[in-house]
Amino acid sequence: MKFVVREKMFAIGDDYWIEDEHGDRAFYVDGKVLRLRDTLELQDPGGAVVAVIHKKLLSLRDAMTVERDGQVLVTVKKKRLALLREVYRAELASGEELEVRGDLIGKEYDIEYEGDRLARISRRWFSLHDAYAIDVERPDADAALLIAIAVCVDRLVEKEHEEEHGD
Repeated sequence: MKFVVREKMFAIGDDYWIEDEHGDRAFYVDGKVLRLRDTLELQDPGGAVVAVIHKKLLSLRDAMTVERDGQVLVTVKKKRLALLREVYRAELASGEELEVRGDLIGKEYDIEYEGDRLARISRRWFSLHDAYAIDVERPDADAALLIAIAVCVDRLVEKEHEEEHGD
């Protein structure tokens, strides 16, 4: 199942809709303003919260967590000692690890588990700079969790890019 992310770059609180491949609204990303830490809620079309994304406050390296029902599901951070290209890892609460690798800035990357691709993130199909697709390839995968991981990676990469280039 493909999902289309169309970010509204100047929206208050970073709010935007994620649509399915048929153009129906599938998830809403609600950026919470006036919070101590960067917080986003991933909601279904009815407004029910399916995941809460937080920037970790106390961390040597930038990291974000994804929670569901008050429990941390995954922590996303840049992988140490990744040679030749940037790799992020999504450490599940179970101890398992997903790898996020590819062109992160250009939004052409994969989310993998033990070498199997779970999702492909790509801007290739769009002429708009603020749109990209998340193709969840496995029917048994948790689409909301994979979307939340992609949102985390986007935020972390954007922050790192801004710090490096002074944007």
